[in-house]
Amino acid sequence: MSSQVRLRLQPSARCLYDEPVQVKVAGLRPRQVVTIRARSTDEKGVEFSSSATYRADGSGEIDLDTDPSLGGSYVGVEPMGLLWSMRSETLHKRCQKNKALNPHVVKFSVHEDEGEGRMLAEATNERLLMGDGVSRLPVKEGNIRGVLFTPPGTGPFPAVLDLYTLGGGVSEKRASLLASRGFVVLTVALYGHDDMPKNIQEVHLDYFEESIKFLKKQDQVGNKGVGVISLSKSGDLALSVASYLPGVEATVWINGCSANTALPLYYKRSQLLPALMFDLTKLIPTESGAMMGKYALHNPLAEENKGSLVPIEQAEGRFLFVASEDDLNWDSKGYMDEMVERLKRHGKENFESVCYPAAGHYLEPPYGPYCPSSIHGLVGKPVLWGGEPRSHAAAEVHMWKKIQEFFRTQLSCDATATEAELSIRVQS
Repeated sequence: MSSQVRLRLQPSARCLYDEPVQVKVAGLRPRQVVTIRARSTDEKGVEFSSSATYRADGSGEIDLDTDPSLGGSYVGVEPMGLLWSMRSETLHKRCQKNKALNPHVVKFSVHEDEGEGRMLAEATNERLLMGDGVSRLPVKEGNIRGVLFTPPGTGPFPAVLDLYTLGGGVSEKRASLLASRGFVVLTVALYGHDDMPKNIQEVHLDYFEESIKFLKKQDQVGNKGVGVISLSKSGDLALSVASYLPGVEATVWINGCSANTALPLYYKRSQLLPALMFDLTKLIPTESGAMMGKYALHNPLAEENKGSLVPIEQAEGRFLFVASEDDLNWDSKGYMDEMVERLKRHGKENFESVCYPAAGHYLEPPYGPYCPSSIHGLVGKPVLWGGEPRSHAAAEVHMWKKIQEFFRTQLSCDATATEAELSIRVQS
């Protein structure tokens, strides 16, 4: 390693997962061409990596905020390109980073572009999923199985129920990051976690009602209603929570369906909605070995399926609909358009929507590795998620800010001071 070459991460090598860092290199020869690499290992032991070629300026410096990549995992000026372009050498792997106590550790390095690429400098970026002072409490109360995240301070804070992933375990990433931004967040599992059944044949709305009551009784939570955030299948469950249960002020629906999918929905032991099902013969194979499932779900607007539509027109709270036009899992944009049209037809104005033309299905907190395909929990095979990597990454940055603004506005809480305090503490 060259003692003259310096790789710096600004403003700090330690930051929250959803914060950008400025990557700078100094001490190179004027106009020297080098390769900058990033690598990380997820919770399953799978390594993800990226690389890009850069040319130093006349002073021997490179700044990823302003200098373009000449080739590699991406081209052009992409300040965070080394993060979102990281991929596994094994096909159909999605970066598993779900446990809030484990930071996303990324090693950056600079290499000579000739020969074997001798390393010239390196630096480690510790990307925290949980800000300093945020508390993490595993929840096993009544039927609830999940994790509660609470910001430092006495509050009151706005409360959010996170339905990110409902089976196989609890995903803590989004919930812990929202808590780091000033929200009390409960993320829950529905099956396959801890002592829960491994599989279920039906979903009971009572479980989410119990979760909301638990969330609202926390000391740091204000007396306003709660927010709900979802993704994919949990999108239709979030719609049902908002439509049938009281006290839900704000619902974020991300690339879900407008109808109740896969499993029938019950409340107080009575069925509310039948399940809209899939036709797996409509899965389209691709050269990569992954299936394309956009057209496998039955049409919710067909006369025989309309009973599965979630009656969002009876919801009292507000909705934020987020859809990706290049979602290859199913037709999220079409489902969003149907809901918007239906709400308008009922004279409702309690919604806003945002659409990302070249983004794929898995819209998450920003700066994680883009995932083109991975194993689908229901299908049991790899499927394509869609999206163009650069556009998908930009959509995640925009969406993440939009979600926080939406919740702060609708849940009547100004968390600016809390967020600023957390940001300062995590960088110190």
